[in-house]
Amino acid sequence: MGDLVLRPVALSDTDALFQVVDANRAYLRRWLPWVDSSLSVEDTRKYREISARQHAAREALQVVILLAGEPIGMVGFHRFDWANRSTSIGYWLAEAHQGHGYMTSACRALIEIVFSTWELNRIEIRCAPGNTRSRAIPERLGFRIEGTHRSAEWLYDHFEDLVVYSLLADEFTSSKATR
Repeated sequence: MGDLVLRPVALSDTDALFQVVDANRAYLRRWLPWVDSSLSVEDTRKYREISARQHAAREALQVVILLAGEPIGMVGFHRFDWANRSTSIGYWLAEAHQGHGYMTSACRALIEIVFSTWELNRIEIRCAPGNTRSRAIPERLGFRIEGTHRSAEWLYDHFEDLVVYSLLADEFTSSKATR
């Protein structure tokens, strides 16, 4: 991943993360329903505190993506279903840093941890059909399309369908052998 560093989001990331979101607000808002609820550094601080509590309780994990020490996006597991050994992953990246493979690398690293260290069996990613950049991530990583949830997400003033992708641990292990 070169100069990329992944680590759990920290209190010290609050101002810089808010600045990245604020600078990319129009771009991120096209596909992400939370952008309008992140209107201040205080909103970002509250989110960071919730993320820290979820991480400590092993309920979820949000990771900041740093490039040369500066935040450029986030990737994380929304919630862990330990009983069924599954989770879902979500991500966002500043527009200027897209197209360099950063998010694919970040997702691959987290997927490796989830399958090998935490021994989960299934990861799901959901993307709007028209969000081609987001959809390219699971497609590059060997996820399979399971179907489409119709009108599954309210996005400010309309519903969006969500294409559901999944990857199983044995599929990831098999695909690593052929890379």
